[in-house]
Amino acid sequence: MCTVPQRGVTLRASDLTIRQVPMIGRRASAIALLCALTAPGWAHAQAAAQQDTALLLFTLEGALQYAVDHYPTVKAAVEQLNASSAGVSVARAAYLPRLDSLWQSNRATANNIFGQVLPQSVIPAMTGPVVSSASSQSVWGSATGALFSWEPFDFGLRRATVRNAEAAVAGARANQALTRLEVQSAVGAAFLAVVAAEQAGVAAEADVERRDVLARAVHTLADNQLRPGADASRADAERAAAQTRFIEAREALVLARLTFARTLGLAGDDVTVNVAGLLAPVPATVPPSAAAPAHPLAQVRQAAVDLARSEEDVLSRTDRPRLFLQSSVFARGSGANFDGSLDGDVDGLGLDRANWAAGVQVVFPNLFDFASLRARRAGAAASTRAEGARHDEALLIVTHEQRAATARVDAARAIAANTPVQLAAAQQSETQARARYEAGLAGIVEVADTQSLLAQAEYLNSSARIEVWRALLAEAVAHGDLTSFASLVRSPGGVR
Repeated sequence: MCTVPQRGVTLRASDLTIRQVPMIGRRASAIALLCALTAPGWAHAQAAAQQDTALLLFTLEGALQYAVDHYPTVKAAVEQLNASSAGVSVARAAYLPRLDSLWQSNRATANNIFGQVLPQSVIPAMTGPVVSSASSQSVWGSATGALFSWEPFDFGLRRATVRNAEAAVAGARANQALTRLEVQSAVGAAFLAVVAAEQAGVAAEADVERRDVLARAVHTLADNQLRPGADASRADAERAAAQTRFIEAREALVLARLTFARTLGLAGDDVTVNVAGLLAPVPATVPPSAAAPAHPLAQVRQAAVDLARSEEDVLSRTDRPRLFLQSSVFARGSGANFDGSLDGDVDGLGLDRANWAAGVQVVFPNLFDFASLRARRAGAAASTRAEGARHDEALLIVTHEQRAATARVDAARAIAANTPVQLAAAQQSETQARARYEAGLAGIVEVADTQSLLAQAEYLNSSARIEVWRALLAEAVAHGDLTSFASLVRSPGGVR
């Protein structure tokens, strides 16, 4: 027995009723030819259906966790936090003393000259007396030393620098939390979009099946001259339109899955969703009570304010003197003697004289840098005020989103409670319209309209619960914490 798939409907020979006997003769050959032509395609479709079992299957909770563990943006935010944490260690290292040491050996002439040279980095420094005549001979020279330097007092500059680095860490941490929230929000929305697309496909396929059954019945009546041929044409048109909507629904499902895969960071993989529990009644929940300042967006803006203030604090301490305790030991050797004679061979590679020194050094800031410093302070203060205004804007946005999300949840729950009533009425209307048509009391237009209403009611009834989940997700995102949403997903009435 050949099975011919037609628009999601399986048609078998046993499905033909007694009233279809006059049509068997002219349709038998068409059915046989259709079986032969579609056999390879149907086998391919069955193979594709078997491959569907190899798709990556995600629950809603699993998708949310997978995204924060693997999405590139989240990884980048984590590494940015690590980099900022390393910056704190660098700033704190300024409290440690310095110990610089060196050894040098050189071969050079010893022609010194009396006079002064302005500070520069081109001409090497020379020591020793001025000899009576110049010579091109060269000798070995050597030097070694170590300088210990520690800054016990800096009038708060290093502490301000550390606070600035810590403010950068706080900003990176807040940005990481906001990035996680945005990624999870996108994943949750994409997951629910896939579920909604699947439900739209189910409703469209059911509509095709009803239109197909109606078209066959109308053709039977028209062939027996019990109904005009215009009714059969209208039924065929409605069935073709339903088939078009079904194709569009399948396309929307493919695109929704591609978007879902991209939000997971799996753009090259095929993914699908586990809708277990999502279509069940959603349990009542208590709205999150997190205040607007606790939202990650507000935290990011507050961190930016703190960072600007810390930079302003650093600038306020850069014009203060700095005190250093220093100690040095060094030794030198040279092949040139005080009387101007030069030693040969390797004399000078050894160390002839050693010295030590210890003292206090006070470094004063550049006196003429006050104009530039004042401008930099003014710029830092303006940046602080600008970040404060952005923080106020973030609080306004978060507060608005929280109130809007609560209203959306209430509306979605009310719609979900009303759609079963709409579905029951549409089913009854469609049944009555078909009965009236079969009794000759109604036209094909009435039946087509009631079937359209039924298809719409079926989709709205299945998607209404998805809209509740979407509203709950938006509410959790508006409060900046998906903990309550995740617990609802894990609950018996939600998704596991």
